[in-house]
Amino acid sequence: QVQLVESGGGLVQPGGSLRLSCAASGGTFSRYSLGWFRQATGKEREFVAAISMSGGSTYYADSVKGRFTISRDNAKNTVYLQMNSVRPEDTAVYYCGVVTRGYSGSKYAYEYGYWGPGTQVTVSS
Repeated sequence: QVQLVESGGGLVQPGGSLRLSCAASGGTFSRYSLGWFRQATGKEREFVAAISMSGGSTYYADSVKGRFTISRDNAKNTVYLQMNSVRPEDTAVYYCGVVTRGYSGSKYAYEYGYWGPGTQVTVSS
């Protein structure tokens, strides 16, 4: 069974940068498509970005396109989310998950499983 643990969250000023990491254990990491989602207080979990097994294909929500970059290192069993030019509306708990049904790049949380516990990102001056 796959276990995921996110890290790298914290407090950052608007316009700043942050890099999140999601380390996986169990299973064969290179066979998983993965995604990042976020959930702000009182809101539903929403899609942020996703990446294919090889890392050759990436997908983004319109709200983060051009600011966030998803990448992976299969040798380190880790997926990353580089967050640049952050905004207050990016404040949320960020989760990574494995696509368990559907296709690589899915934007639907119900098609993911093995969620990590999340890491809090707060954008504030």
